[in-house]
Amino acid sequence: MEGDGSSRHGDDAGHRMSGFDPAWLALREPADHAARSRRIEGIVRAHFAGRNSLTIVDLGCGTGSNLRALASSLPPRQHWHLVDGDTVLLKEARRSLTGWADSARETEHEVALDKDGYRIRVSFECADLTMRDLHFSDIAPDLVTAAALLDLVSLEWLERLVMASARRRASLYAVLNYDGGARWRPEAPLDARIVAAFNRHQRRDKGFGPALGPIASDAFSALLAQHGYRSWQGDSPWQLGTGDRSLVAALNAGFATAAAEIEPTLADAFATWARERIDAEEVTISHKDVFGAI
Repeated sequence: MEGDGSSRHGDDAGHRMSGFDPAWLALREPADHAARSRRIEGIVRAHFAGRNSLTIVDLGCGTGSNLRALASSLPPRQHWHLVDGDTVLLKEARRSLTGWADSARETEHEVALDKDGYRIRVSFECADLTMRDLHFSDIAPDLVTAAALLDLVSLEWLERLVMASARRRASLYAVLNYDGGARWRPEAPLDARIVAAFNRHQRRDKGFGPALGPIASDAFSALLAQHGYRSWQGDSPWQLGTGDRSLVAALNAGFATAAAEIEPTLADAFATWARERIDAEEVTISHKDVFGAI
């Protein structure tokens, strides 16, 4: 369930009825990995430095991008439990992770990966996160993580997640939460109108209740404090240029589609904007990463 721009941040260009387009997730993965806050990742690495093994639940795992980004910052033995509501994405996660690893051994329900000296066991669960009770099946996670998810969820859903994690004394790490900032350079007259409409769309119900949208990271940090966590927050912006034309095209289309749902009389103007802004010299989409530990 990885999003932003063309898929998960309220726009539907990359969305399929059953989930989110694997091609979009592959397109955005390099930008996601480059954007992640190295400062926050360093805090996560230091927090678990004394451990030899770790169990991680990844909510809305998509095709496994979060695992590929984070594994090298965690202890050498890892069990990742990947949860998503889309069987297509879970199958693609299995395929892409086995291809990413140096070697892989597969069973019906798990894969065992060797990568750069790390031994990573991966299990998979198909579950509707909008309805989920957040018990994580029989998994007792040390860390619960999610990428580009929290801006889709409601405050009530997020509080349930924090409460369930606090009961288990599990750390929480949410990356790439859109925070409302989007900028194209050079500027164009419709930019501000598009972003304002898009941000309004972000607060619509995405299946979890009224979405937090751009306030997700701050709401998450506040809930962590309320439930006894220490927390850290850092910026993780996408910074795109002329070499990212395909990603910018998909991003623009997503912004325009969402904005047109808010202001339908401007749908044609927004579509024209999306095509014309493909050649922007710089595009910055702001996100925040948040880590909480008890």
